[in-house]
Amino acid sequence: MEFRRINGLPPYVFAEVDALKLAARRAGEDVIDLGFGNPDIASPDVAVDKLAEAARNPRNHRYSSSRGIPKLRAAICDLYLRRFGVQLDPERQVVTTIGAKEGLSHLMWVLVGPGDTALVPSPSYPIHIYAPLFAGADVRMVRLEGLGQLEGEANAGEAFFANLVEAWESAWPKPKVVIFSFPHNPTTACIDLATMARLVDFAREHDVVLIHDFAYSDTAFDGYRPPSILEVSGADEVAVELYTLTKSFSMAGWRVAFLLGNAEVIAALTKLKSYLDYGTFQPIQIAATVTMNEEPDYPKVVNDIYLHRRDALCDGLERIGWSVHKPKGTMFLWAPIPEPYAELGSLEFSKLLIREAKVATSPGVGFGSGGDGFIRFALIENEQRIGQAIRNLRRTLTKL
Repeated sequence: MEFRRINGLPPYVFAEVDALKLAARRAGEDVIDLGFGNPDIASPDVAVDKLAEAARNPRNHRYSSSRGIPKLRAAICDLYLRRFGVQLDPERQVVTTIGAKEGLSHLMWVLVGPGDTALVPSPSYPIHIYAPLFAGADVRMVRLEGLGQLEGEANAGEAFFANLVEAWESAWPKPKVVIFSFPHNPTTACIDLATMARLVDFAREHDVVLIHDFAYSDTAFDGYRPPSILEVSGADEVAVELYTLTKSFSMAGWRVAFLLGNAEVIAALTKLKSYLDYGTFQPIQIAATVTMNEEPDYPKVVNDIYLHRRDALCDGLERIGWSVHKPKGTMFLWAPIPEPYAELGSLEFSKLLIREAKVATSPGVGFGSGGDGFIRFALIENEQRIGQAIRNLRRTLTKL
């Protein structure tokens, strides 16, 4: 049978690693999972309590609003004003999405189609690459390899912008949208507000829409503060931003995110979603509203946990002879495959680590071209488990 939107998809390389991990666990082996970026930190107590309370009210069991209840949209606007100094109109500049992946995927349906092109970094989080393809558009890649290893967000920003201009100049037809995400998954590259301003100027000059996936807005270390593109004056003329509660508030399974910014783009997605869904379960929206209003500092609690895990992992790898760059953002480590093992490629190296070290990671090739020389560690185990992973890796990687 022919399935138009999925027949062209490549094999999902992460599935091979997951299958090995599952087989090892079924055999009774203790696999330390540093692969899938699935947060293990508990959601705020206030979110759970409010969800339970709201779910007991039968009025909340009916269809909700696909654009998000008014108080939820007001809460995200209040958060942006507190956190970034950005003033947003909850009626015109916000729509709630059922997670950032849903929001980005459906956003592509209203922005691009067959015959259009999109600029997307590579390597990148897979949905950034495939969302435009699902909408029928072509994708042109912006090189990102190595950016996570550059010292300083200014250097990474300059390199990213130069690569973006190069990709734009070589693309035909000229792209209608640019998708990007900083701090970046998987490379952990970070950029500064000056680069965001250059992107806004570029979008104005070339009549493109900027889409910034701000998943790691609050996951940053060593004094780095990730900028929102909406902090740039006039950015809402050409840009939209995805903000999610997944990492900041450790609410991954709740599927609450927002698209913010350009009113025309927000209206387009809102209209499409009115045909597709009735929004997230209303008790979840109520709980998310209360959480943002009453637990504004919870992202700092989560971030401190990730900081200690980052240091435990990076310092441990350095001790066993695996040289890595400490990321300044995200809940990941983008680690070059050590030279004695580089010829294996990322997929085979990841398989080796599961079979021999009982440590699961994500192969870089799964994030697109340019990723095959790396693997991604996710900071989803506690410091004790990370310490055990380091000991396992020391016994396995005897060539280091």
